[in-house]
Amino acid sequence: MSQLSWLSDEQWAQLEPHLPKNQPGARRVDDRRVISGIIHVLRTGCRWCDCPAEYGPSTTIYNRFHRWSGRRFWTGLVEALAASGAVTKSMAIDSTYVKAHRSAHGGKGGKSQAIGKSRGGQTTKVHLLTGTLGRPHTLVLTPGNASDMTGADLLLSRMPKTRYLIADKGYDADRLRASLRDRGTVPVIPGRTNRKRKVAYDRKRYRNRHLVENAFCRLKDFRRVATRYDKLAANFLSAVALAAIIAFWM
Repeated sequence: MSQLSWLSDEQWAQLEPHLPKNQPGARRVDDRRVISGIIHVLRTGCRWCDCPAEYGPSTTIYNRFHRWSGRRFWTGLVEALAASGAVTKSMAIDSTYVKAHRSAHGGKGGKSQAIGKSRGGQTTKVHLLTGTLGRPHTLVLTPGNASDMTGADLLLSRMPKTRYLIADKGYDADRLRASLRDRGTVPVIPGRTNRKRKVAYDRKRYRNRHLVENAFCRLKDFRRVATRYDKLAANFLSAVALAAIIAFWM
């Protein structure tokens, strides 16, 4: 059996105050045990039904995760934690592909569930906005064949006021640059090689772009983030959000 992922006393003290309170219905099964089970599944990549019995019934583990995903609890918690102690003078944006396992297909409703065909096969693209310290601030999903600009539009609509935005050449678009300047943000984005005129940018500040790449590496240490097994986009986004909470705030 793989090692259990029990939340420590310190971790639980940080997480417990943010959990939903006074919910209608029967009294909830022990939150600490259930959330520890959810984290175990995310870390190991095992099926929900294979979650060790020490965490309780696997149906309880999954149902809690699924129900709170539908309420945007996990993604909302990331944004709340980021806003509470954010240092946003400089932010960075980027995206990464995640391979969609065959079990991720067939979500109800006939929707694509943020899965699309790209050069890597059937993938989902995770778009991330990080703060000065490299902590995730906002997360969104698109199908893998969506452009970086599609994700950028979704992220920037929720971006707090910031002095600089760092991005790679994939975000080199006049429309984006103009939008950033209109809101008082300086784009730190190198120009594409096919530009007729070279674009000036802060090369020293651009070195901090590695922080958003580092964030993706830490998130993909969770196997259910590195490979998408969830059929529902909301559940997969919640898995990424919970991984971010554990990796950066606990």
